[in-house]
Amino acid sequence: MGLIFDYAPLGMFILLLILLFLGVPIAFSLAFTGVIFALIMWGYDSSALFTSGTWNIMNNYTLIAIPLFIFMSILLEKSDIISDLFKSIYHWSGSLRGGLAITVIVVGAIIGAISGVVAAGVIGLGLIALPQMMKYKYNEKLSLGSIMAGGTLGQLIPPSLNMVVYGAMTGVSVSSLFAGGMSAGIILILFFVLYILFMAYTKSDSAPALAKEDRVSTGEKIKSTRTIILPMILIILVLGSIFTGIATPTEGAGVGVFGTVLIGVLTKRLDWKKIKESIFESSKMTGMVAWILIGAATFSAVFSGVGGNKLVSDLAATAPGGKWGVLIFALAFIIILGMFLETMALIMLAAPIITPVIVEAGFDPLWWAILFMVVLQMAFLTPPFGFAIFYLKSAVGEKVSIGKLYSATIPFILIQLLVVIIIIFIPLSVTWLPNLLSK
Repeated sequence: MGLIFDYAPLGMFILLLILLFLGVPIAFSLAFTGVIFALIMWGYDSSALFTSGTWNIMNNYTLIAIPLFIFMSILLEKSDIISDLFKSIYHWSGSLRGGLAITVIVVGAIIGAISGVVAAGVIGLGLIALPQMMKYKYNEKLSLGSIMAGGTLGQLIPPSLNMVVYGAMTGVSVSSLFAGGMSAGIILILFFVLYILFMAYTKSDSAPALAKEDRVSTGEKIKSTRTIILPMILIILVLGSIFTGIATPTEGAGVGVFGTVLIGVLTKRLDWKKIKESIFESSKMTGMVAWILIGAATFSAVFSGVGGNKLVSDLAATAPGGKWGVLIFALAFIIILGMFLETMALIMLAAPIITPVIVEAGFDPLWWAILFMVVLQMAFLTPPFGFAIFYLKSAVGEKVSIGKLYSATIPFILIQLLVVIIIIFIPLSVTWLPNLLSK
């Protein structure tokens, strides 16, 4: 039994990967692995681990923001606000080479700032933007990569569901995380746009400007801008109430839902039928997220109980290079897990293990939390299980092969790695706004 106990952490990860490759949903893969190893190690008395873990997840006030933000994102989809945002910004940037791809990045950031749900951004942009980019003969890989990169900005641009989960798991202020995520998101947007412009102006056929006959007048541009006024007010209400301390993230999510319904009703784009459909769809998505959190909590509790946390801590402590070796080990640990795990499950597993090690090494917990989120955003794009890849695949169907989607992510993954390096060497680049607001 002692030998089994020594190798149990490794065995848990091996069984988890086997189940994932067999196609078992992530929530049930995590839960099953945790249950099996708990029964082997401690027998039927271990059932309290599962019930108490489930209760702790369901009784966490901060996590109430998740169903509210999900409901908000689905209401936005039903009211066609994403389409309006794309058209408005696309009218202004169409005359610029790479303008459509830049529009995708900017709209992805705005969608993230409104809903915080990555799936809504990637699928919405895939359905709306990709046909336009193909119409104007944009390079296919640049188009696909822009959509996946822009759609995943909801991971960083607040309000982010993953930041809510991270804050709930580690005790880091969600409001400060939101502020830091805003700084990191702006840096990432800037580098994405610079890459698109570089490609557009060095390879003119990769991202051509719109033909003159397809461009709209200044008057039409101004008219189209009206459609984004209400969503921008909504962003200010949600983030402003959180950043100023008027509302908690959960209360801010409530403000967002109320504002979205109000906008939809005022613009006559939401009726009772669409609201009922949104409630039903958000309930299904919330249930999926809840099962992932419960499965991850079960796995994490058992993994910790068999010494997994101590094993990872010991490995980090033996890394060469002092505290920088610990940091590199932690980043590599998250990147590798991100290739296989859904991001919320990754937070539940990795944050309680790695964060104490990083803090003990002398790093700022808020800075690390923001860096964690940037790396986590990369996990949406990294094969083989990058979720943004499969979100977009669900939107485009058989028109685009999975191989092309994989290769389209590579330049944007490299850009994200560059931003990670910048944040490591210039911590103030992401901590200045949280520090300013805390004063």
